Amino acid sequence: MPLQLSREELLDAAREFGTPLYVYHAERIKEQYQKLASAFSILDTDIFYACKALTNVNVLRYIRETGCNVDCSSVNEVKLALHAGFAPSQVLYTSNGIAFSEIEEAADAGVHINIDSLSNLEQFGKKYGHSYPVGIRIRPNIMAGGNLKISTGHDTSKFGIPVNQLQQIEETVRQNNLFIRTLHIHTGSDIKDADVFVQGIEVLFELIPHFPELEVIDLGGGFKVPYEPGEEEINVTQLAQKIKETFDNHPVAGGKKFRLWFEPGKFLVSECGYMLAEVTVLKDTGAIEFAAVNSGLNHLIRPMMYDAYHHIENISNPGGKKKLYTVTGNICETDTFASNRELNEIREGDILAFFNAGAYGFEMASNYNSRFKPAEVMIRDGRAQLIRQRDTFDDLLRKQVL
Repeated sequence: MPLQLSREELLDAAREFGTPLYVYHAERIKEQYQKLASAFSILDTDIFYACKALTNVNVLRYIRETGCNVDCSSVNEVKLALHAGFAPSQVLYTSNGIAFSEIEEAADAGVHINIDSLSNLEQFGKKYGHSYPVGIRIRPNIMAGGNLKISTGHDTSKFGIPVNQLQQIEETVRQNNLFIRTLHIHTGSDIKDADVFVQGIEVLFELIPHFPELEVIDLGGGFKVPYEPGEEEINVTQLAQKIKETFDNHPVAGGKKFRLWFEPGKFLVSECGYMLAEVTVLKDTGAIEFAAVNSGLNHLIRPMMYDAYHHIENISNPGGKKKLYTVTGNICETDTFASNRELNEIREGDILAFFNAGAYGFEMASNYNSRFKPAEVMIRDGRAQLIRQRDTFDDLLRKQVL
C-alpha cells in the first residue's frame, strides 16, 4: 500500500492551522521518487522533478534531499530551484514561447537549457555558438494525455519545433555551429500507456543521426497517477524495461549510448497532497443537496479547468450514512468540486479532505473574489510544519499603489 496520511493526522492539521489548508506528506514524495529511481536503474537515467506542479521552496529542498534533480518552466522557477540549494548542473530549463532575454538569464545561471522555437535557437546560436551545449524540444506530432488541454505533442500543439522542420533546424545548427547535446519531447500528461513513450523514441531515432554530438535523450514526463478509485498508475518498472528493449533493439548512431532524462511532476507530488476545507452551508433544493465549503476554484481549479476528478472524504464523520452530495465552493461562479458524489453524511462544520491535491493545487491558486490563499503544511517524520502562511488582508493590498 502507498504511504498515506491518516484521518487523525489531517484533522490535527486542520485544528492547528485552520482551513482551507494544503497538507503535504513528505515521505510519499520520497516513495514516488525511489520507485522511479529503482525502475530506471537499468538505464543511464536522470530524473528531474517538473516543479511547475508545486514550487514551495520547502518542497523543493526536500526533493533535492531525495537525490532528484529539478525541471523548470520559467526563469523564476530556475531561481527558486537555485535558492532551494540545487546546483546549476541539477537544473533543467525548458523554454516555451518566451523572450530570448529569459533564456539568457537561464544561461547566465549555468543551467541545462531546452529551446522550443527556431527563432530562439537562432538567437542562442548567434550569442553562444558552440560554447554552451543546448537541447532542442521537438514536437513529435503524437496525441497523448488525459485530454486536449494537457496534451502537448500533437500536430496542432504550440509546444516544440515540429519534427517536419528538421531541415530548418539543421540549417540553424550549421550556420551557428551549435552544440546540440539533447533532443527533448513531451507528449502530454496523465499517460498510462508505455507505447506512447516508445512512439516518441521512434521519432527521435530518425533524428539522432542528424546530431553527431548528441548525448541526451529527454522523454519528458506525464506519468499517469490514479485519481479515481480503481485506477492504477503507470507501471514504471514495465515502462523502463520497454524503453530499454527499444534502445537495445535499435542500432542507434552506431551503437552510441545515450543518457536518458525524464521530468515527472504530478507523479512525484500529486498523491502527497490533500486540501482540507470546512463545510459552511448545506442546501437541499429537493433535487440536489449542495455541500458548500470555505474554498473554491480559487484554491483548486482542476475540476473546473480540466473536469478533473478528486477523491473526497468526510474525515469528520467517517461512519456517517452514505448520501449523495454536490460539493461546491464559495466563489461567485460555478465552482463545483464534485457532482452527485456519494459521501458519508455531511454536517455543517465537517472537514472534507480532497485527495491528489499536491500537483497543480496550490500552484494554480489565486486571490479571485479577493479570497485569501490558504496556508501550506508539510508533515515529515510525523511532525507538521507550516511552510507557507495563510494570506491576510495586508497581502491583498501589498502590491497596490495607494
